[in-house]
Amino acid sequence: MSLFPTSFTARTVDAGGTAVHTLVGGDGPPLLLLHGYPQTHVIWHRVAPLLAERFTVVATDLRGYGDSAAPPPGPGDAAYAKRAMAADQLAVMAALGFGRFAVAGHDRGGRVAHRLALDAPHAVSALAVLDIVPTRHALDHADARFGHGYWHWFFLTAPAGIPERLIGHDPEFWITARMRSRHHGGTPFDERAIAEYVRCLTPDTIAASCADYRAAAGIDREHDGADAARRVTAPLLALWGAHSFVGRTYDVPAVWREHAQDVRGVALDADHYLPEERPEEVARELTAFLSR
Repeated sequence: MSLFPTSFTARTVDAGGTAVHTLVGGDGPPLLLLHGYPQTHVIWHRVAPLLAERFTVVATDLRGYGDSAAPPPGPGDAAYAKRAMAADQLAVMAALGFGRFAVAGHDRGGRVAHRLALDAPHAVSALAVLDIVPTRHALDHADARFGHGYWHWFFLTAPAGIPERLIGHDPEFWITARMRSRHHGGTPFDERAIAEYVRCLTPDTIAASCADYRAAAGIDREHDGADAARRVTAPLLALWGAHSFVGRTYDVPAVWREHAQDVRGVALDADHYLPEERPEEVARELTAFLSR
Protein backbone atom coordinates (compact mmCIF):
# COMPACT_ATOMS: atom_id res chain seq x y z
CA MET A 1 0.00 0.00 0.00
CA SER A 2 1.46 3.34 -1.05
CA LEU A 3 1.24 6.39 1.19
CA PHE A 4 1.47 8.60 -1.91
CA PRO A 5 -1.53 9.81 -3.93
CA THR A 6 -2.56 7.72 -6.92
CA SER A 7 -1.29 10.53 -9.16
CA PHE A 8 2.23 9.30 -8.35
CA THR A 9 3.35 6.38 -10.48
CA ALA A 10 5.90 3.80 -9.38
CA ARG A 11 8.50 2.29 -11.64
CA THR A 12 11.87 0.59 -11.52
CA VAL A 13 14.60 2.48 -13.36
CA ASP A 14 17.78 0.79 -14.56
CA ALA A 15 20.56 3.09 -13.35
CA GLY A 16 23.60 1.62 -15.05
CA GLY A 17 22.81 -1.88 -13.85
CA THR A 18 21.34 -0.91 -10.47
CA ALA A 19 17.57 -1.17 -10.20
CA VAL A 20 16.27 1.98 -8.48
CA HIS A 21 12.71 2.09 -7.16
CA THR A 22 11.23 5.42 -8.26
CA LEU A 23 8.00 7.38 -7.83
CA VAL A 24 7.08 10.27 -10.13
CA GLY A 25 4.26 12.77 -9.78
CA GLY A 26 3.30 16.36 -10.43
CA ASP A 27 4.12 18.76 -13.21
CA GLY A 28 6.70 21.50 -13.62
CA PRO A 29 10.47 21.78 -13.16
CA PRO A 30 12.05 18.49 -12.04
CA LEU A 31 12.89 17.98 -8.37
CA LEU A 32 14.63 14.88 -7.04
CA LEU A 33 13.94 13.91 -3.40
CA LEU A 34 16.39 11.66 -1.55
CA HIS A 35 15.73 10.04 1.82
CA GLY A 36 17.91 9.28 4.81
CA TYR A 37 18.52 6.46 7.28
CA PRO A 38 16.67 4.33 8.25
CA GLN A 39 13.93 5.44 5.87
CA THR A 40 12.98 5.05 2.23
CA HIS A 41 11.34 7.44 -0.23
CA VAL A 42 8.29 7.18 2.05
CA ILE A 43 9.74 9.86 4.36
CA TRP A 44 8.53 12.35 1.72
CA HIS A 45 4.92 11.10 1.69
CA ARG A 46 3.60 14.27 3.33
CA VAL A 47 5.84 16.70 1.43
CA ALA A 48 5.82 15.30 -2.12
CA PRO A 49 2.10 15.92 -2.82
CA LEU A 50 2.52 19.57 -1.78
CA LEU A 51 5.56 20.01 -4.00
CA ALA A 52 3.83 18.24 -6.90
CA GLU A 53 1.57 21.26 -7.27
CA ARG A 54 4.57 23.17 -8.66
CA PHE A 55 7.18 20.58 -9.62
CA THR A 56 7.65 17.22 -11.27
CA VAL A 57 8.65 15.30 -8.17
CA VAL A 58 10.89 12.23 -8.38
CA ALA A 59 11.31 10.30 -5.13
CA THR A 60 13.64 7.30 -5.13
CA ASP A 61 15.01 4.65 -2.81
CA LEU A 62 18.78 4.92 -2.61
CA ARG A 63 20.72 1.83 -3.59
CA GLY A 64 20.71 -0.56 -0.65
CA TYR A 65 17.49 0.89 0.76
CA GLY A 66 13.79 0.23 0.33
CA ASP A 67 12.89 -1.62 -2.85
CA SER A 68 16.00 -0.61 -4.80
CA ALA A 69 18.74 -3.13 -5.51
CA ALA A 70 21.27 -3.77 -2.74
CA PRO A 71 24.57 -4.73 -4.40
CA PRO A 72 27.00 -6.67 -2.19
CA PRO A 73 29.24 -4.14 -0.40
CA GLY A 74 32.53 -5.54 -1.74
CA PRO A 75 36.08 -4.49 -0.82
CA GLY A 76 36.35 -1.03 0.69
CA ASP A 77 32.58 -0.56 0.47
CA ALA A 78 33.08 1.27 -2.84
CA ALA A 79 29.63 0.16 -3.99
CA TYR A 80 28.20 2.45 -1.30
CA ALA A 81 30.47 5.42 -1.80
CA LYS A 82 28.35 8.53 -2.15
CA ARG A 83 29.91 8.93 -5.60
CA ALA A 84 28.38 5.60 -6.70
CA MET A 85 25.05 6.39 -5.06
CA ALA A 86 24.98 9.83 -6.68
CA ALA A 87 25.72 8.32 -10.08
CA ASP A 88 22.62 6.14 -9.67
CA GLN A 89 20.48 9.21 -9.18
CA LEU A 90 21.99 11.05 -12.11
CA ALA A 91 21.22 8.01 -14.28
CA VAL A 92 17.63 7.85 -13.00
CA MET A 93 17.00 11.48 -13.88
CA ALA A 94 18.58 11.04 -17.30
CA ALA A 95 16.39 7.99 -17.94
CA LEU A 96 13.34 10.10 -17.08
CA GLY A 97 14.46 12.75 -19.54
CA PHE A 98 15.83 15.31 -17.08
CA GLY A 99 19.32 16.57 -17.86
CA ARG A 100 19.15 19.37 -15.28
CA PHE A 101 17.16 19.34 -12.06
CA ALA A 102 16.98 20.42 -8.43
CA VAL A 103 17.71 17.94 -5.65
CA ALA A 104 16.76 17.87 -1.98
CA GLY A 105 18.20 15.29 0.37
CA HIS A 106 17.56 14.47 4.01
CA ASP A 107 20.25 12.83 6.16
CA ARG A 108 22.09 10.21 4.03
CA GLY A 109 20.24 11.50 1.00
CA GLY A 110 21.68 14.93 1.69
CA ARG A 111 25.18 13.46 1.56
CA VAL A 112 24.39 11.80 -1.75
CA ALA A 113 22.93 15.08 -3.03
CA HIS A 114 26.05 16.98 -1.92
CA ARG A 115 28.28 14.55 -3.84
CA LEU A 116 25.95 14.75 -6.86
CA ALA A 117 26.25 18.55 -6.91
CA LEU A 118 30.05 18.27 -6.81
CA ASP A 119 30.36 15.51 -9.42
CA ALA A 120 27.68 16.76 -11.84
CA PRO A 121 27.42 20.54 -11.44
CA HIS A 122 26.04 20.77 -14.98
CA ALA A 123 23.02 18.71 -13.89
CA VAL A 124 22.16 20.21 -10.49
CA SER A 125 20.32 23.54 -10.70
CA ALA A 126 19.78 23.86 -6.95
CA LEU A 127 20.60 21.83 -3.84
CA ALA A 128 18.75 21.53 -0.54
CA VAL A 129 20.25 19.61 2.38
CA LEU A 130 18.12 18.70 5.39
CA ASP A 131 19.61 18.40 8.89
CA ILE A 132 23.21 17.69 7.98
CA VAL A 133 26.59 19.33 7.76
CA PRO A 134 29.12 17.86 5.30
CA THR A 135 30.48 14.46 6.26
CA ARG A 136 34.09 15.60 6.21
CA HIS A 137 33.35 18.51 8.54
CA ALA A 138 31.42 16.29 10.95
CA LEU A 139 34.17 13.67 11.20
CA ASP A 140 37.04 16.15 11.25
CA HIS A 141 35.43 17.94 14.20
CA ALA A 142 34.20 14.84 16.03
CA ASP A 143 34.58 14.97 19.82
CA ALA A 144 32.96 13.35 22.85
CA ARG A 145 29.75 15.29 22.25
CA PHE A 146 29.61 14.04 18.67
CA GLY A 147 30.33 10.48 19.79
CA HIS A 148 27.47 10.62 22.27
CA GLY A 149 24.99 12.31 19.92
CA TYR A 150 25.91 10.38 16.78
CA TRP A 151 27.01 7.10 18.34
CA HIS A 152 25.17 5.19 15.62
CA TRP A 153 27.76 6.38 13.05
CA PHE A 154 30.40 4.37 14.91
CA PHE A 155 28.13 1.44 15.75
CA LEU A 156 27.14 0.96 12.11
CA THR A 157 30.80 0.92 11.01
CA ALA A 158 31.78 -1.77 13.52
CA PRO A 159 33.47 -4.82 11.92
CA ALA A 160 32.80 -8.54 12.01
CA GLY A 161 29.10 -8.31 11.28
CA ILE A 162 28.30 -6.86 14.72
CA PRO A 163 25.68 -4.25 13.75
CA GLU A 164 24.20 -6.53 11.09
CA ARG A 165 23.59 -9.28 13.64
CA LEU A 166 22.24 -7.01 16.38
CA ILE A 167 19.92 -4.98 14.13
CA GLY A 168 18.74 -8.13 12.36
CA HIS A 169 17.69 -9.65 15.67
CA ASP A 170 14.94 -7.02 16.12
CA PRO A 171 14.62 -4.62 13.16
CA GLU A 172 11.36 -3.16 14.39
CA PHE A 173 12.89 -2.14 17.71
CA TRP A 174 15.84 -0.55 15.92
CA ILE A 175 13.61 1.50 13.61
CA THR A 176 11.21 2.69 16.28
CA ALA A 177 13.94 3.44 18.82
CA ARG A 178 15.96 5.47 16.33
CA MET A 179 12.99 7.49 15.11
CA ARG A 180 11.09 8.15 18.32
CA SER A 181 14.21 9.26 20.15
CA ARG A 182 14.76 12.00 17.53
CA HIS A 183 11.31 13.58 17.29
CA HIS A 184 10.31 16.91 18.82
CA GLY A 185 6.64 17.81 18.66
CA GLY A 186 5.18 18.54 15.27
CA THR A 187 3.25 15.95 13.30
CA PRO A 188 3.47 12.43 14.76
CA PHE A 189 4.98 9.71 12.62
CA ASP A 190 2.50 7.82 10.48
CA GLU A 191 2.46 4.24 11.75
CA ARG A 192 2.06 3.04 8.15
CA ALA A 193 5.34 4.74 7.28
CA ILE A 194 7.11 3.10 10.20
CA ALA A 195 5.71 -0.28 9.13
CA GLU A 196 7.11 0.34 5.64
CA TYR A 197 10.56 1.14 7.02
CA VAL A 198 10.46 -2.06 9.07
CA ARG A 199 9.37 -4.09 6.03
CA CYS A 200 12.32 -2.78 4.06
CA LEU A 201 14.92 -3.53 6.74
CA THR A 202 15.99 -6.95 5.47
CA PRO A 203 19.34 -8.74 5.86
CA ASP A 204 20.43 -7.35 2.49
CA THR A 205 19.46 -3.76 3.24
CA ILE A 206 20.91 -3.95 6.76
CA ALA A 207 24.25 -5.01 5.26
CA ALA A 208 23.99 -2.32 2.58
CA SER A 209 23.19 0.48 5.04
CA CYS A 210 26.11 -0.52 7.25
CA ALA A 211 28.30 -0.38 4.12
CA ASP A 212 26.90 3.12 3.48
CA TYR A 213 28.18 4.25 6.88
CA ARG A 214 31.47 2.42 6.50
CA ALA A 215 31.98 4.14 3.17
CA ALA A 216 31.37 7.50 4.84
CA ALA A 217 34.21 6.79 7.26
CA GLY A 218 36.49 5.48 4.52
CA ILE A 219 36.25 5.99 0.77
CA ASP A 220 33.95 9.02 1.10
CA ARG A 221 36.53 10.75 3.26
CA GLU A 222 39.11 10.08 0.56
CA HIS A 223 36.86 11.57 -2.11
CA ASP A 224 35.91 14.53 0.08
CA GLY A 225 39.54 15.16 0.97
CA ALA A 226 40.54 15.16 -2.69
CA ASP A 227 37.78 17.72 -3.34
CA ALA A 228 38.51 19.85 -0.28
CA ALA A 229 39.14 22.94 -2.39
CA ARG A 230 35.94 22.57 -4.43
CA ARG A 231 32.67 24.27 -3.54
CA VAL A 232 29.12 23.61 -4.67
CA THR A 233 28.28 26.12 -7.38
CA ALA A 234 24.50 25.62 -7.33
CA PRO A 235 22.43 27.70 -4.89
CA LEU A 236 22.16 25.77 -1.61
CA LEU A 237 19.42 25.76 1.00
CA ALA A 238 20.16 24.23 4.40
CA LEU A 239 17.19 23.27 6.58
CA TRP A 240 17.73 21.83 10.02
CA GLY A 241 15.86 21.04 13.20
CA ALA A 242 16.33 23.59 15.93
CA HIS A 243 16.16 20.72 18.45
CA SER A 244 18.30 18.24 16.50
CA PHE A 245 21.92 17.39 17.25
CA VAL A 246 22.89 19.31 14.11
CA GLY A 247 20.93 22.37 15.16
CA ARG A 248 22.31 22.32 18.71
CA THR A 249 25.91 21.70 17.69
CA TYR A 250 26.79 23.64 14.53
CA ASP A 251 26.35 27.05 12.99
CA VAL A 252 24.81 25.29 10.02
CA PRO A 253 24.88 28.10 7.41
CA ALA A 254 28.44 29.04 8.37
CA VAL A 255 29.62 25.46 7.91
CA TRP A 256 27.95 25.15 4.53
CA ARG A 257 29.45 28.46 3.37
CA GLU A 258 32.84 26.75 3.61
CA HIS A 259 31.57 24.20 1.06
CA ALA A 260 29.23 26.15 -1.23
CA GLN A 261 29.19 29.55 -2.92
CA ASP A 262 25.56 30.61 -2.39
CA VAL A 263 24.02 29.47 0.91
CA ARG A 264 20.85 30.30 2.75
CA GLY A 265 19.58 28.50 5.84
CA VAL A 266 16.44 28.09 7.95
CA ALA A 267 15.90 26.29 11.26
CA LEU A 268 12.56 24.57 11.81
CA ASP A 269 10.87 23.75 15.11
CA ALA A 270 11.70 20.06 14.88
CA ASP A 271 14.27 17.41 15.65
CA HIS A 272 15.84 15.32 12.88
CA TYR A 273 13.03 14.00 10.67
CA LEU A 274 11.93 17.29 9.11
CA PRO A 275 9.85 15.90 6.21
CA GLU A 276 7.69 13.94 8.65
CA GLU A 277 7.68 16.34 11.60
CA ARG A 278 7.16 19.61 9.70
CA PRO A 279 6.02 18.71 6.18
CA GLU A 280 4.19 21.96 5.41
CA GLU A 281 7.16 24.08 6.45
CA VAL A 282 9.58 21.91 4.47
CA ALA A 283 7.38 22.18 1.38
CA ARG A 284 7.02 25.93 1.85
CA GLU A 285 10.76 26.53 2.25
CA LEU A 286 11.66 24.32 -0.71
CA THR A 287 9.05 25.95 -2.92
CA ALA A 288 10.23 29.46 -2.03
CA PHE A 289 13.86 28.53 -2.56
CA LEU A 290 13.30 26.80 -5.90
CA SER A 291 10.91 29.47 -7.19
CA ARG A 292 13.16 32.48 -6.60
